[in-house]
Amino acid sequence: MNILGISAYYHDSAAALIRDGEIIAAAQEERFSRKKHDARFPKNAIAYCLKEAKIDLQEVDRIVFYDKPLVKFERLLETYLAYAPHGFRSFLTAMPIWLKEKLYLKTMLKRELAEMANCKTSKLKPSLLFTEHHQSHAASAFFPSPFQKAAVLCLDGVGEWATTSVWLGDGNQLTPQWEIDFPHSLGLLYSAFTYYTGFKVNSGEYKLMGLAPYGEPKYVDKILNYLIDLKDDGTFRLNMDYFNYTVGLTMTNKKFDELFEGPPRQGEGKLTQREMDIAASIQVVTEEVVLRLCRTVKKELNVDYLCLAGGVALNCVANGRILREGIFKDIWIQPAAGDAGGALGAALAIWYQYCEESRDVVGDGFTPNDLKEERTEVLTTKGDGRTEVLTTNGVVATAAKSVAHLTCHDKMRGSYLGPRFTDIEILEYLDAVKASYHRLDDAELMPQLAEILEQGNVIGWFQGRMEFGPRALGGRSIVGDPRNAKMQSVMNLKIKYRESFRPFAPSILAERVADYFEMDHSSPYMLLVAPVKTSLRIPMTAEQEQLFGIEKLNIPRSEIPSVTHVDYSARIQTVHKETNPRYYDLISHFEERSGCPILVNTSFNVRGEPIVCTPEDAYRCFMRTEMDYLVLENFLIPKSEQIPWKQDDAWKNEFELD
Repeated sequence: MNILGISAYYHDSAAALIRDGEIIAAAQEERFSRKKHDARFPKNAIAYCLKEAKIDLQEVDRIVFYDKPLVKFERLLETYLAYAPHGFRSFLTAMPIWLKEKLYLKTMLKRELAEMANCKTSKLKPSLLFTEHHQSHAASAFFPSPFQKAAVLCLDGVGEWATTSVWLGDGNQLTPQWEIDFPHSLGLLYSAFTYYTGFKVNSGEYKLMGLAPYGEPKYVDKILNYLIDLKDDGTFRLNMDYFNYTVGLTMTNKKFDELFEGPPRQGEGKLTQREMDIAASIQVVTEEVVLRLCRTVKKELNVDYLCLAGGVALNCVANGRILREGIFKDIWIQPAAGDAGGALGAALAIWYQYCEESRDVVGDGFTPNDLKEERTEVLTTKGDGRTEVLTTNGVVATAAKSVAHLTCHDKMRGSYLGPRFTDIEILEYLDAVKASYHRLDDAELMPQLAEILEQGNVIGWFQGRMEFGPRALGGRSIVGDPRNAKMQSVMNLKIKYRESFRPFAPSILAERVADYFEMDHSSPYMLLVAPVKTSLRIPMTAEQEQLFGIEKLNIPRSEIPSVTHVDYSARIQTVHKETNPRYYDLISHFEERSGCPILVNTSFNVRGEPIVCTPEDAYRCFMRTEMDYLVLENFLIPKSEQIPWKQDDAWKNEFELD
């Protein structure tokens, strides 16, 4: 059975296709259209998924949309009525779009799909189904996870009504427990501060998180006293007197400005210590809310494992806190935690809940310590040190030889679910643009790349299937040497053309993570932040301690300065041989040469541009920036050998700044 999941019309449109419960393909529309956060009908993403599955649209058995638009429309109307006469301007802006399109979304979807299938709407064969927004999030978090039974916590801006929801996942079932409804939203609270500090809502939240370590949390009490009524169990209500998102076209209002003694920062304006302190403060409050919710969920459901989804689940600093607090034995986060992942979750919800199909668990969250506690029968021992066991409830599970190997055994395939390109396709493009290249087998290519990296060069790395979700994970990445103190500023200012304060992530061989970071856990999707080991840190001098904010940026913090944030933390990606053998091989060769099992990893794009998808996207980005080398599968392309790119900075206006 082929099930196609779709998310669209709000932000981050995407498509995902599963076959008999197995994830075949998933991708965001932005990667094909080259429009960041593209919300349009994902015709290109759907076409890719069908091509990957080698079927046409009429062979799909069911199509499912990740949201219930009529329920969302009900929420909009009730909100406008509740706040009337305030919000009339916003009402006039929103209603024409709803009355013309979104209210008739089922008809619009069928029309778009019929056009793709080249048939009349009445002749479209697949049945069209709808899941609830948070159901899609919960399904995307639990069903691909390595857990047989787990609590599921979904946190985002808003779905139809829910902004926070708790679920119990058990086998092939997801049972809703309770929810917090709009307008009381942790995601919208964070977005309000994103807006207030001058960043773009729905895309700049990760900048706010990255800015937080430069500040002091001076405003925590003010936030807790005036903006959010936070209970001991983590539930909360927002004081809507300070917010404008229910009735207006902005997130905050004049009362909010008065509370923080000034208007919102203008986009691209100068960042001051005030913005840094505000960022630090809302990050502290967010972590506190999430931790209290987690403790409550653990107490109420009495389960050992937690799954997370929704936009707030992309807050990897909060995720790292959950793990370090030890509330659960293990946690698993959907790598496409935002709306794009809803397409996958919707498809999985139909397979497991609507079709009532059984679910085989790959990992079940077992670690060696658990095996001592559980009554289990060992079935087989695998060559890589993992052990297959029969659990007390009759489920065949796989126990990892170490925690660092555990969660690469989920069903996301490392999140490498997008398109890949053959040598023939790459060669055709390179010859068409008269590019100079060298084709090398891996045995020759990898040692050469290790040498190039050690010499301080920056490489555009394009290989295998494109990642699903917002992170580049070694399929479409820009990589460099983390020991190079200048690497962060070079990558930010000369390649990414973005704010200098934004940190980069380390890609580290999974089995070496505990040697460099205070974490013995896998993080294959770059969704956990952990401290750099104390032994690797470079203490600040008394004079350096007196510096404020961005002044701290250029002070080396550790032996791997380019991936160490100002608070000695790092957003970690563990690289696993099972899911990305070539990226693992590259890092291994770099370790052989340098002694360092880490590479700097940032997404292959410039600011405001979606991550590259095709060889053409990659070569264009490479030539427009100051990258030194490009690798397209086995083709090595030195910048010094290329025909000079026509220098025209007008292309920078091509992408709207994030």
